[in-house]
Amino acid sequence: MPSKLKKQRKNKVNFSRLPRGANGGIELLLIQSVDNLGKQGEVVEVKPGFANNFLLPQGLATIASDHHKRMVDKHRAKLQEIEQSRLKDLKDLAKLISKQSITIEANANEEGHLYGSVGAPEIVSSLKQNDITLTADQIRLEGVLKELGLYTVKVHLHQDIETEMKVWVVPTVDQDAS
Repeated sequence: MPSKLKKQRKNKVNFSRLPRGANGGIELLLIQSVDNLGKQGEVVEVKPGFANNFLLPQGLATIASDHHKRMVDKHRAKLQEIEQSRLKDLKDLAKLISKQSITIEANANEEGHLYGSVGAPEIVSSLKQNDITLTADQIRLEGVLKELGLYTVKVHLHQDIETEMKVWVVPTVDQDAS
């Protein structure tokens, strides 16, 4: 029996050597975001019981060693670089969209009222013909377009990047009239 007890002790992590924070808690580096505690990559200070019984066994955090902090900083720098590249591409796309003026044909009566309406899906499909791919939720309309005319439509690409484009709604050209 004593050999079995020794094996159990060998497999256990010695939690008494965990780094202490300024307030007497245990400093941990979050591997995953934890609600009401912090985001992935942050160093947090928690009570020893929370660390030993929940965060460490669940794999949600690790010991906040200098090595782990450096690894997170490198990873964070790489993510920021990727985000900067993505923002630059979105800004270029915003410039391209702002230069666009699309024309959408729709059936209308003599007074200019449409029999249907023009919405975001029609605008997206018209942009797709110009090799610009957007989703319908990126098009910000203040209601559907129900009359012929020129409209300025907002396009939301990112929380920091919005642009506008011109949309012409014109009557459908009848093939029988020619």
